[in-house]
Amino acid sequence: MTQKVALITGSSRGIGKATALRLAAAGYNIVINYARSKQSALETAKQIEALGRKVLVVKANVGDVTKIKDMFKQIEAEFGRLDVFVNNAASGVLRPAMELEETHWDWTININSKALLFCAQEAAKLMEINGGGKIVSISSLGSIRYLENYTAVGVSKAALEALTRYLAVELAPMNIVVNAISGGAVDTEALKHFPNREELLQEAKAKTPAGRMVEIVDLVNCIMFLLSEDSIMIRGQTIIIDGGISLLV
Repeated sequence: MTQKVALITGSSRGIGKATALRLAAAGYNIVINYARSKQSALETAKQIEALGRKVLVVKANVGDVTKIKDMFKQIEAEFGRLDVFVNNAASGVLRPAMELEETHWDWTININSKALLFCAQEAAKLMEINGGGKIVSISSLGSIRYLENYTAVGVSKAALEALTRYLAVELAPMNIVVNAISGGAVDTEALKHFPNREELLQEAKAKTPAGRMVEIVDLVNCIMFLLSEDSIMIRGQTIIIDGGISLLV
């Protein structure tokens, strides 16, 4: 029970999967969480096991507090500890504000905002056992700027960033460091659900001052930095990784 353990929600693919693999390569045992993509989750688990790490695969909709608590019971039973929680799972309805329905709003807020609070509560209990831990959430530029069809998601990510600040203060006495990252447009599977996907990609390619789009590895590099001891005095921050494109608006 001495090897460190990391939970990455929504880790069957995309940014979550890449983060899980990087943490496994760094020596962590891994908890993979997924909601629908079972086959992808199992394939990711095989890759982690090939690195010589233990892996627990848990199906759970993190927008449901009952499912959250059950997931953490499984983590405690399997590993008896948790050192890192990467709050990556995200979802949302992409519609203009005037077309949103209550179910759209609730679904988006539950997965993108509520999940952080109630996962953090459970994570903190396990982190405290071994003297602390790290929490990093994934936000997006829609939290601070207008993006077409992004109302519900943007508001949910703004709430996530605010909650990051509150958790950073309240969990600090437990030696738990809390931060977030916010990425520019990244060509992941999630972006395929955007009705204006091609427009977003073309804008990112043409306008990013850094000369190229943000890639998954750029986000994972920052996550790993925030999980390291080098960033111990960074608390409650949302670090923007967008190649400078948000500076132009």
